[in-house]
Amino acid sequence: MKKIMVVDDEPDTVDLVKLVLETEGFEVIPAYSGKECLKKLEAGIPDAILLDIMMPGMDGWEVFHKIRERYKDKDIPVAMLTVRDKDIDKMMGLHVLKASDYIIKPFGRNELIERVKNILKE
Repeated sequence: MKKIMVVDDEPDTVDLVKLVLETEGFEVIPAYSGKECLKKLEAGIPDAILLDIMMPGMDGWEVFHKIRERYKDKDIPVAMLTVRDKDIDKMMGLHVLKASDYIIKPFGRNELIERVKNILKE
């Protein structure tokens, strides 16, 4: 069973993503902050991470950098999962940081499932 970590400060978003992905047979590891994400990564590396950008404290960009620094020997697919839909944000995520995907909220159930499966194929 593939493990997907979902990092978002909005519990409703985490719950929705968890529900959708679990119905497809994924195990979902919830994290409600960047700090919690990094702490949970110490216990085990998931097969992919869906990471919100706009979070209090440590934003998704900073969390992304820390994941890449700490786990540079692992190729963890990280997709940004965000409401930020400006081209500059997409460019930053996909081309500068080299995120595995850039998923804009709101998203459809089928879109989310398809994109997670594509991320895992990389």
